[in-house]
Amino acid sequence: MQRVVNGSLFLVVEFYQGFNDMIINAVIHTMDRTNTIIQNGYICFENGKITEMGTMEELTVLSEKAFDAKGNHIYPGFVDAHTHLGMFEDSIAEEGDDGNEDSDPVMPQLRAIDAINPMDRYFDEALSAGVTTVLTGPGSADPIAGQIAAIKTYGRCIDRMIIKAPAGIKFSLGENPKSAFKDKEQSPITRMATAALIRETLHKAKRYYHDWKKHIADSENYDLPDYDAKLEALMPLLAKEIPAHFHVHRADDIFTAIRIAKEFDIECVLVHATEGHLITEELSDELIRGVLSGPFLTDRSKPELRNMTPQSPGKMAKAGIPTAIITDHPETPISFFTICSAVAVRDGMKRTDALKAITSVPAQICGIDDRVGSIETGKDADFVIYQGDPLDIMNQPCVVFVNGQVVKTTC
Repeated sequence: MQRVVNGSLFLVVEFYQGFNDMIINAVIHTMDRTNTIIQNGYICFENGKITEMGTMEELTVLSEKAFDAKGNHIYPGFVDAHTHLGMFEDSIAEEGDDGNEDSDPVMPQLRAIDAINPMDRYFDEALSAGVTTVLTGPGSADPIAGQIAAIKTYGRCIDRMIIKAPAGIKFSLGENPKSAFKDKEQSPITRMATAALIRETLHKAKRYYHDWKKHIADSENYDLPDYDAKLEALMPLLAKEIPAHFHVHRADDIFTAIRIAKEFDIECVLVHATEGHLITEELSDELIRGVLSGPFLTDRSKPELRNMTPQSPGKMAKAGIPTAIITDHPETPISFFTICSAVAVRDGMKRTDALKAITSVPAQICGIDDRVGSIETGKDADFVIYQGDPLDIMNQPCVVFVNGQVVKTTC
Protein backbone atom coordinates (compact mmCIF):
# COMPACT_ATOMS: atom_id res chain seq x y z
CA MET A 1 0.00 0.00 0.00
CA GLN A 2 1.22 3.52 -0.78
CA ARG A 3 0.50 6.65 1.24
CA VAL A 4 1.29 10.32 0.70
CA VAL A 5 2.55 12.24 3.75
CA ASN A 6 3.21 15.96 3.39
CA GLY A 7 3.40 15.65 -0.37
CA SER A 8 5.80 12.69 -0.42
CA LEU A 9 5.04 9.14 -1.51
CA PHE A 10 5.80 6.37 1.00
CA LEU A 11 5.39 2.62 1.05
CA VAL A 12 3.59 1.33 4.14
CA VAL A 13 4.20 -2.25 5.13
CA GLU A 14 0.82 -3.68 6.18
CA PHE A 15 2.36 -6.17 8.59
CA TYR A 16 6.01 -6.48 9.46
CA GLN A 17 6.74 -9.60 11.51
CA GLY A 18 9.35 -8.93 14.17
CA PHE A 19 10.71 -5.45 14.75
CA ASN A 20 8.88 -2.32 13.66
CA ASP A 21 9.81 1.25 14.44
CA MET A 22 6.47 3.01 14.06
CA ILE A 23 2.73 2.45 14.43
CA ILE A 24 0.42 4.66 12.37
CA ASN A 25 -3.30 5.31 11.94
CA ALA A 26 -4.19 4.29 15.51
CA VAL A 27 -6.68 5.50 18.09
CA ILE A 28 -4.16 5.90 20.91
CA HIS A 29 -5.43 5.48 24.47
CA THR A 30 -2.43 6.81 26.37
CA MET A 31 -3.79 5.98 29.85
CA ASP A 32 -1.53 8.74 31.18
CA ARG A 33 -2.47 11.10 34.02
CA THR A 34 -4.53 13.27 31.65
CA ASN A 35 -6.12 10.19 30.02
CA THR A 36 -5.44 11.65 26.57
CA ILE A 37 -6.91 9.89 23.54
CA ILE A 38 -5.38 10.64 20.12
CA GLN A 39 -8.06 9.83 17.56
CA ASN A 40 -5.73 9.30 14.59
CA GLY A 41 -2.17 9.09 15.72
CA TYR A 42 1.27 7.59 15.37
CA ILE A 43 3.90 6.26 17.77
CA CYS A 44 7.62 6.00 16.99
CA PHE A 45 9.93 3.76 18.97
CA GLU A 46 13.59 2.78 18.91
CA ASN A 47 15.54 0.22 20.94
CA GLY A 48 12.33 -0.75 22.69
CA LYS A 49 11.49 2.81 23.85
CA ILE A 50 8.87 5.28 22.70
CA THR A 51 10.65 8.22 21.06
CA GLU A 52 7.83 10.26 19.56
CA MET A 53 4.05 10.32 19.24
CA GLY A 54 1.34 12.61 17.94
CA THR A 55 -1.41 12.98 15.36
CA MET A 56 -1.01 11.74 11.80
CA GLU A 57 -1.20 15.37 10.64
CA GLU A 58 1.99 16.03 12.61
CA LEU A 59 3.90 13.10 11.10
CA THR A 60 6.66 14.24 8.73
CA VAL A 61 8.67 11.09 8.01
CA LEU A 62 7.08 7.69 7.52
CA SER A 63 9.19 4.58 8.02
CA GLU A 64 9.04 1.73 5.54
CA LYS A 65 8.67 -0.59 8.54
CA ALA A 66 5.60 1.21 9.89
CA PHE A 67 2.82 -0.95 11.24
CA ASP A 68 -0.58 0.26 10.01
CA ALA A 69 -3.15 -0.04 12.80
CA LYS A 70 -5.91 0.80 10.29
CA GLY A 71 -7.92 2.88 12.74
CA ASN A 72 -7.93 0.28 15.51
CA HIS A 73 -7.45 1.05 19.19
CA ILE A 74 -4.07 0.85 20.90
CA TYR A 75 -3.52 0.67 24.66
CA PRO A 76 -0.41 0.26 26.78
CA GLY A 77 0.42 -3.36 27.53
CA PHE A 78 -1.64 -4.53 30.49
CA VAL A 79 -0.09 -4.86 33.96
CA ASP A 80 -1.15 -7.58 36.40
CA ALA A 81 0.40 -6.44 39.68
CA HIS A 82 -0.03 -9.64 41.70
CA THR A 83 0.53 -13.11 40.28
CA HIS A 84 2.55 -16.24 40.87
CA LEU A 85 3.23 -16.62 37.15
CA GLY A 86 5.94 -19.17 36.43
CA MET A 87 6.11 -20.24 40.10
CA PHE A 88 3.09 -22.55 40.21
CA GLU A 89 3.36 -24.10 36.78
CA ASP A 90 0.68 -25.32 34.42
CA SER A 91 -0.39 -28.98 34.65
CA ILE A 92 2.48 -29.87 37.00
CA ALA A 93 2.11 -30.84 40.65
CA GLU A 94 5.01 -30.85 43.12
CA GLU A 95 7.70 -30.57 40.44
CA GLY A 96 6.33 -27.22 39.31
CA ASP A 97 5.30 -25.94 42.74
CA ASP A 98 8.00 -23.41 43.70
CA GLY A 99 5.94 -20.65 45.28
CA ASN A 100 5.86 -21.50 48.99
CA GLU A 101 8.98 -22.30 51.02
CA ASP A 102 7.04 -23.10 54.18
CA SER A 103 9.95 -24.70 56.00
CA ASP A 104 10.61 -21.42 57.82
CA PRO A 105 8.09 -18.62 58.53
CA VAL A 106 10.65 -15.86 57.88
CA MET A 107 12.27 -16.00 54.43
CA PRO A 108 12.79 -12.48 53.01
CA GLN A 109 15.99 -13.56 51.26
CA LEU A 110 14.13 -15.77 48.76
CA ARG A 111 14.17 -14.34 45.23
CA ALA A 112 11.29 -14.92 42.87
CA ILE A 113 13.63 -14.84 39.88
CA ASP A 114 15.22 -18.10 41.08
CA ALA A 115 11.88 -19.92 40.81
CA ILE A 116 10.24 -18.44 37.69
CA ASN A 117 10.04 -20.68 34.63
CA PRO A 118 9.50 -18.45 31.57
CA MET A 119 8.82 -21.56 29.47
CA ASP A 120 5.58 -22.18 31.37
CA ARG A 121 2.63 -22.17 28.96
CA TYR A 122 0.84 -19.45 30.92
CA PHE A 123 3.35 -16.85 29.75
CA ASP A 124 2.03 -17.31 26.22
CA GLU A 125 -1.54 -17.13 27.48
CA ALA A 126 -0.70 -13.89 29.30
CA LEU A 127 0.45 -12.37 26.02
CA SER A 128 -2.72 -13.58 24.29
CA ALA A 129 -4.67 -11.62 26.93
CA GLY A 130 -2.57 -8.49 26.34
CA VAL A 131 -0.68 -8.79 29.64
CA THR A 132 2.88 -7.68 28.95
CA THR A 133 4.02 -7.01 32.53
CA VAL A 134 3.40 -8.87 35.77
CA LEU A 135 4.59 -8.82 39.32
CA THR A 136 5.20 -12.39 40.38
CA GLY A 137 6.48 -13.77 43.62
CA PRO A 138 6.15 -16.15 46.54
CA GLY A 139 2.85 -17.37 47.86
CA SER A 140 1.31 -16.49 51.20
CA ALA A 141 2.32 -19.39 53.43
CA ASP A 142 5.05 -17.45 55.26
CA PRO A 143 4.59 -14.26 57.30
CA ILE A 144 7.63 -12.96 55.40
CA ALA A 145 7.76 -14.89 52.15
CA GLY A 146 10.43 -13.32 49.95
CA GLN A 147 11.21 -10.92 47.13
CA ILE A 148 8.75 -10.04 44.36
CA ALA A 149 9.90 -9.40 40.77
CA ALA A 150 8.39 -7.15 38.10
CA ILE A 151 8.96 -8.82 34.74
CA LYS A 152 7.88 -8.80 31.10
CA THR A 153 5.87 -11.79 29.94
CA TYR A 154 7.89 -12.29 26.75
CA GLY A 155 11.23 -14.07 26.78
CA ARG A 156 13.01 -17.30 27.57
CA CYS A 157 15.63 -16.11 30.07
CA ILE A 158 14.27 -14.46 33.20
CA ASP A 159 17.37 -12.27 33.56
CA ARG A 160 16.45 -10.54 30.29
CA MET A 161 12.80 -10.07 31.26
CA ILE A 162 13.28 -8.21 34.54
CA ILE A 163 11.91 -4.68 34.95
CA LYS A 164 12.72 -4.48 38.64
CA ALA A 165 13.88 -7.14 41.10
CA PRO A 166 13.26 -6.94 43.90
CA ALA A 167 10.14 -4.87 43.36
CA GLY A 168 8.81 -5.55 46.85
CA ILE A 169 8.86 -7.90 49.84
CA LYS A 170 5.92 -10.25 50.34
CA PHE A 171 4.30 -10.37 53.80
CA SER A 172 1.27 -12.44 54.75
CA LEU A 173 -1.35 -12.04 57.47
CA GLY A 174 -4.49 -13.97 58.34
CA GLU A 175 -5.50 -17.54 57.58
CA ASN A 176 -2.73 -18.67 55.24
CA PRO A 177 0.32 -18.49 57.53
CA LYS A 178 -1.79 -19.83 60.42
CA SER A 179 -2.85 -22.90 58.46
CA ALA A 180 0.60 -23.47 56.93
CA PHE A 181 2.34 -23.80 60.28
CA LYS A 182 -0.41 -25.23 62.51
CA ASP A 183 0.10 -28.73 61.09
CA LYS A 184 3.84 -28.40 61.73
CA GLU A 185 3.20 -27.53 65.38
CA GLN A 186 5.33 -24.47 64.80
CA SER A 187 4.71 -20.77 65.32
CA PRO A 188 2.75 -18.90 64.06
CA ILE A 189 -0.63 -20.45 64.67
CA THR A 190 -2.39 -17.20 65.64
CA ARG A 191 -2.65 -13.72 64.16
CA MET A 192 -0.76 -12.41 67.19
CA ALA A 193 2.22 -14.65 66.52
CA THR A 194 2.24 -13.79 62.81
CA ALA A 195 2.45 -10.08 63.56
CA ALA A 196 5.00 -10.67 66.33
CA LEU A 197 7.34 -12.59 64.02
CA ILE A 198 7.14 -9.82 61.45
CA ARG A 199 7.87 -7.16 64.09
CA GLU A 200 10.76 -9.11 65.57
CA THR A 201 12.39 -9.51 62.17
CA LEU A 202 11.86 -5.88 61.19
CA HIS A 203 13.35 -4.70 64.51
CA LYS A 204 16.44 -6.83 63.85
CA ALA A 205 16.64 -5.52 60.29
CA LYS A 206 16.32 -1.93 61.49
CA ARG A 207 19.28 -2.36 63.86
CA TYR A 208 21.27 -4.17 61.12
CA TYR A 209 20.54 -1.33 58.68
CA HIS A 210 21.52 1.28 61.29
CA ASP A 211 24.87 -0.48 61.93
CA TRP A 212 25.47 -0.77 58.19
CA LYS A 213 24.86 2.98 57.71
CA LYS A 214 27.23 3.81 60.57
CA HIS A 215 29.96 1.76 58.85
CA ILE A 216 29.35 3.48 55.52
CA ALA A 217 29.61 6.89 57.17
CA ASP A 218 32.67 6.04 59.31
CA SER A 219 34.36 2.79 58.33
CA GLU A 220 37.38 3.43 60.56
CA ASN A 221 35.36 3.37 63.78
CA TYR A 222 32.46 1.07 62.88
CA ASP A 223 32.62 -2.44 61.45
CA LEU A 224 30.11 -3.92 59.10
CA PRO A 225 27.54 -6.04 60.92
CA ASP A 226 27.99 -9.79 60.52
CA TYR A 227 26.32 -10.78 57.28
CA ASP A 228 22.72 -11.99 57.67
CA ALA A 229 20.94 -12.84 54.42
CA LYS A 230 17.47 -12.30 55.90
CA LEU A 231 18.26 -8.86 57.31
CA GLU A 232 20.25 -7.85 54.24
CA ALA A 233 17.21 -8.55 52.06
CA LEU A 234 15.08 -6.18 54.14
CA MET A 235 17.41 -3.17 53.86
CA PRO A 236 15.85 -1.88 50.57
CA LEU A 237 12.46 -2.02 52.31
CA LEU A 238 13.66 0.07 55.26
CA ALA A 239 15.34 2.49 52.84
CA LYS A 240 11.96 2.90 51.07
CA GLU A 241 13.46 1.72 47.80
CA ILE A 242 10.75 -0.95 47.57
CA PRO A 243 7.38 -1.42 49.33
CA ALA A 244 5.97 -4.16 51.51
CA HIS A 245 3.24 -6.15 49.77
CA PHE A 246 0.89 -7.37 52.52
CA HIS A 247 -1.38 -10.33 51.74
CA VAL A 248 -4.56 -9.39 53.65
CA HIS A 249 -8.24 -10.24 53.32
CA ARG A 250 -10.15 -9.33 56.50
CA ALA A 251 -10.52 -5.73 57.64
CA ASP A 252 -8.67 -6.40 60.90
CA ASP A 253 -5.70 -7.85 58.98
CA ILE A 254 -5.71 -4.80 56.72
CA PHE A 255 -5.34 -2.55 59.75
CA THR A 256 -2.61 -4.76 61.21
CA ALA A 257 -0.64 -4.36 57.98
CA ILE A 258 -1.06 -0.58 58.13
CA ARG A 259 -0.12 -0.56 61.82
CA ILE A 260 3.12 -2.45 61.19
CA ALA A 261 3.96 -0.24 58.19
CA LYS A 262 3.55 2.86 60.35
CA GLU A 263 5.65 1.40 63.18
CA PHE A 264 8.61 0.79 60.88
CA ASP A 265 8.03 3.66 58.44
CA ILE A 266 7.83 1.41 55.39
CA GLU A 267 5.80 1.77 52.20
CA CYS A 268 2.64 -0.36 52.24
CA VAL A 269 0.78 -2.04 49.36
CA LEU A 270 -2.34 -4.03 50.27
CA VAL A 271 -2.76 -7.22 48.26
CA HIS A 272 -6.31 -8.60 47.93
CA ALA A 273 -7.92 -6.36 50.62
CA THR A 274 -11.06 -8.45 50.18
CA GLU A 275 -12.96 -6.45 52.81
CA GLY A 276 -11.53 -3.13 51.66
CA HIS A 277 -14.93 -2.06 50.34
CA LEU A 278 -16.27 -2.26 53.91
CA ILE A 279 -13.74 0.24 55.27
CA THR A 280 -13.27 2.75 52.44
CA GLU A 281 -13.62 5.77 54.71
CA GLU A 282 -10.87 4.54 57.02
CA LEU A 283 -8.64 3.36 54.16
CA SER A 284 -8.86 6.68 52.32
CA ASP A 285 -7.33 8.37 55.39
CA GLU A 286 -4.26 6.10 55.40
CA LEU A 287 -0.98 6.73 53.57
CA ILE A 288 -0.82 3.50 51.59
CA ARG A 289 0.63 3.06 48.11
CA GLY A 290 -2.60 1.43 46.98
CA VAL A 291 -4.67 -1.74 46.82
CA LEU A 292 -4.22 -4.68 44.45
CA SER A 293 -7.82 -5.90 44.39
CA GLY A 294 -8.74 -9.48 43.62
CA PRO A 295 -9.10 -12.18 42.73
CA PHE A 296 -12.89 -12.14 42.71
CA LEU A 297 -13.59 -14.65 39.92
CA THR A 298 -13.10 -17.51 42.38
CA ASP A 299 -15.15 -19.26 45.03
CA ARG A 300 -15.25 -18.19 48.67
CA SER A 301 -13.01 -21.09 49.61
CA LYS A 302 -12.17 -20.03 53.17
CA PRO A 303 -13.80 -18.02 55.97
CA GLU A 304 -11.88 -14.79 55.38
CA LEU A 305 -13.31 -14.62 51.83
CA ARG A 306 -16.95 -14.54 52.93
CA ASN A 307 -17.30 -10.85 51.97
CA MET A 308 -15.62 -11.20 48.58
CA THR A 309 -17.40 -9.26 45.82
CA PRO A 310 -16.48 -7.81 42.41
CA GLN A 311 -17.98 -4.55 43.64
CA SER A 312 -14.93 -4.02 45.83
CA PRO A 313 -12.48 -2.38 43.36
CA GLY A 314 -15.12 0.05 42.14
CA LYS A 315 -16.06 1.14 45.66
CA MET A 316 -12.43 1.66 46.65
CA ALA A 317 -11.59 3.59 43.47
CA LYS A 318 -14.67 5.78 43.98
CA ALA A 319 -13.37 6.59 47.48
CA GLY A 320 -10.11 7.86 45.98
CA ILE A 321 -8.02 4.83 46.96
CA PRO A 322 -5.51 3.87 44.21
CA THR A 323 -6.91 0.52 43.12
CA ALA A 324 -5.58 -2.03 40.65
CA ILE A 325 -7.25 -5.25 39.53
CA ILE A 326 -5.32 -8.53 39.80
CA THR A 327 -5.82 -12.20 38.97
CA ASP A 328 -3.54 -13.71 41.63
CA HIS A 329 -2.74 -16.23 38.89
CA PRO A 330 -3.25 -19.17 39.03
CA GLU A 331 -6.16 -18.48 41.43
CA THR A 332 -7.81 -16.83 38.44
CA PRO A 333 -5.96 -17.78 35.25
CA ILE A 334 -4.18 -14.79 33.78
CA SER A 335 -5.95 -15.38 30.47
CA PHE A 336 -9.10 -13.96 32.14
CA PHE A 337 -7.44 -10.69 33.20
CA THR A 338 -9.56 -8.32 31.10
CA ILE A 339 -12.68 -10.28 32.03
CA CYS A 340 -11.97 -9.44 35.68
CA SER A 341 -11.92 -5.78 34.73
CA ALA A 342 -15.14 -6.12 32.73
CA VAL A 343 -16.91 -7.77 35.67
CA ALA A 344 -15.79 -4.90 37.92
CA VAL A 345 -17.42 -2.47 35.47
CA ARG A 346 -20.59 -4.56 35.41
CA ASP A 347 -20.65 -4.31 39.19
CA GLY A 348 -20.25 -0.56 39.43
CA MET A 349 -16.68 0.45 38.62
CA LYS A 350 -16.29 3.33 36.17
CA ARG A 351 -14.99 2.10 32.82
CA THR A 352 -12.12 4.59 32.86
CA ASP A 353 -11.14 3.49 36.36
CA ALA A 354 -11.26 -0.17 35.29
CA LEU A 355 -8.92 0.46 32.34
CA LYS A 356 -6.56 2.41 34.57
CA ALA A 357 -6.74 -0.47 37.06
CA ILE A 358 -5.00 -2.75 34.54
CA THR A 359 -2.56 -0.19 33.12
CA SER A 360 -1.35 3.00 34.80
CA VAL A 361 -2.56 2.47 38.38
CA PRO A 362 -0.79 -0.88 39.01
CA ALA A 363 2.38 0.54 37.46
CA GLN A 364 2.22 3.55 39.81
CA ILE A 365 1.43 1.49 42.91
CA CYS A 366 4.32 -0.87 42.19
CA GLY A 367 6.86 1.82 41.33
CA ILE A 368 7.43 0.80 37.72
CA ASP A 369 5.48 3.62 36.04
CA ASP A 370 8.73 5.04 34.64
CA ARG A 371 8.74 2.01 32.32
CA VAL A 372 5.19 0.75 31.77
CA GLY A 373 1.49 1.44 32.31
CA SER A 374 0.94 4.28 29.85
CA ILE A 375 1.90 5.34 26.34
CA GLU A 376 4.33 8.22 26.81
CA THR A 377 7.66 9.27 25.35
CA GLY A 378 10.54 7.52 27.06
CA LYS A 379 8.54 4.51 28.25
CA ASP A 380 8.77 0.94 26.99
CA ALA A 381 7.15 0.24 23.64
CA ASP A 382 4.62 -2.27 25.00
CA PHE A 383 1.26 -2.07 23.23
CA VAL A 384 -1.93 -4.02 22.64
CA ILE A 385 -4.07 -3.34 19.57
CA TYR A 386 -7.80 -4.09 19.63
CA GLN A 387 -10.42 -3.93 16.92
CA GLY A 388 -13.04 -3.26 19.56
CA ASP A 389 -13.51 -2.78 23.29
CA PRO A 390 -10.89 -4.64 25.37
CA LEU A 391 -13.51 -5.10 28.11
CA ASP A 392 -15.83 -6.98 25.75
CA ILE A 393 -15.56 -10.69 26.56
CA MET A 394 -15.69 -11.50 22.83
CA ASN A 395 -12.60 -9.43 22.03
CA GLN A 396 -8.92 -10.21 22.30
CA PRO A 397 -5.85 -8.25 21.18
CA CYS A 398 -5.14 -8.43 17.47
CA VAL A 399 -1.47 -7.61 17.98
CA VAL A 400 0.77 -7.43 21.04
CA PHE A 401 4.07 -5.54 21.12
CA VAL A 402 6.73 -5.98 23.81
CA ASN A 403 9.77 -3.70 23.72
CA GLY A 404 8.80 -2.62 20.21
CA GLN A 405 8.60 -6.16 18.86
CA VAL A 406 5.50 -7.94 17.60
CA VAL A 407 5.26 -11.00 19.83
CA LYS A 408 1.66 -12.13 19.37
CA THR A 409 -0.95 -11.89 16.62
CA THR A 410 -4.46 -13.32 16.87
CA CYS A 411 -6.34 -11.59 14.04
